[in-house]
Amino acid sequence: MKTDNRPWYWIPLLNFASGLPYAIIISVSVIMYKNLGINNEDIGIYTSLLYLPWVIKPLWSPFIDLYSTKRKWFLSMQLLISLAFLIVGLTIPLSNFFVISLAVFWVAAFASASNDVASDGFYMLALEKDQQSFFLGIRSTFYRLSMLTGNGLIVVIAGYLEQEYGDKQKAWSYTMVVVGLIMTVITIYNYFSTPKIEAKISETKTESVPNKSFGAVFATFFQKKQIGLVLAFILLFRLGESQLLKMLTPFLIDPITAGGMGLTTQDVGVIYGTFGVISLTIGGILGGIVISRDGLGKWMLPMILAMHLPIIGFILLSHFHPGSVFYIYATVIAEQFGYGFGFAAFMMYLIYVADGESKTSHYSIATGFMALGMMLPGMISGYIQEYLGYGNFFIWVFLATIPGLILSRFLIFPADFGKKSDI
Repeated sequence: MKTDNRPWYWIPLLNFASGLPYAIIISVSVIMYKNLGINNEDIGIYTSLLYLPWVIKPLWSPFIDLYSTKRKWFLSMQLLISLAFLIVGLTIPLSNFFVISLAVFWVAAFASASNDVASDGFYMLALEKDQQSFFLGIRSTFYRLSMLTGNGLIVVIAGYLEQEYGDKQKAWSYTMVVVGLIMTVITIYNYFSTPKIEAKISETKTESVPNKSFGAVFATFFQKKQIGLVLAFILLFRLGESQLLKMLTPFLIDPITAGGMGLTTQDVGVIYGTFGVISLTIGGILGGIVISRDGLGKWMLPMILAMHLPIIGFILLSHFHPGSVFYIYATVIAEQFGYGFGFAAFMMYLIYVADGESKTSHYSIATGFMALGMMLPGMISGYIQEYLGYGNFFIWVFLATIPGLILSRFLIFPADFGKKSDI
């Protein structure tokens, strides 16, 4: 029985512990390295490589199912993440901090991807089906709150310390130590709050291996209808976005003489990490509502357009450099709202692709290809930006959204997929 599992006590912070490391490793690291003098080419290629653990996550996720309990896995991984952030903070004052911190971030990235697998498995194991449906929104909300904390509060703290000490190395060193301590506190809380449900029930085999090897399950993914088109769409849909995300922060921080907007770290934290994430959350909620009401078929094209058209705002900012910060706020809010709204369609399509037997493993494989589509273009984004300049770079990013848009028109799926049943 799973009745007395007290989900309200542990679901919020367990999901917070999934989102915060991702935000720090993928997004905040870009801001940190930019402020510590790393050039855009190196930022683009090396921080994009940090996506790799999420790309290959499906390859080792069965190992987490087979050995030990999900609870021991996510607690161990959260502790490892905490130590990694503390170590990054201590290495920043060193002359070779870039190489060392990247290596430690890699360890944290693998731990974070493993933590995601274990946390998802624990959620499905510890809750009844009706509880899983009820708490799905709670999981998403606290995951987004963790992103808000990372991209907003943590960046604001770093910006404040930069101004307080006049030393960016010291400011970011202290900031990363603070992040490590926050993760440590969360890990301790999760240790005491999460139920030892796996000690009370027999561990069932994962959905991915009933009478099948993982290799066979992996192979069946590539036997799905339209699989070539599906993979092309998954890989190309975020071609523009993957480059945009890596160079947005450098664009906002670089001085106007270098083609940027000349904002401070605190400005970026407030604009992108608070108003941006709030807009992202609202967009995501509305995206889920309209798909639930009308189905994916009606909204696929409008939601993709809503996701990509706001890039025009960054083209205008990079060419005209308006003096009022209002235009930056408006552009970021529009871009993040559109992203949240449109990305809901993309994720719903991935659920459709994974639907059927072994859907958990197939969804993991699909999201692995999605991460690959983010990693590879992001790696070269810095070189493209340096070659083109910010103004032409954003035009290129906008053009890079066209292949995914074209491919989406050839995808075959039920028009009412995702629509809430009237029954």
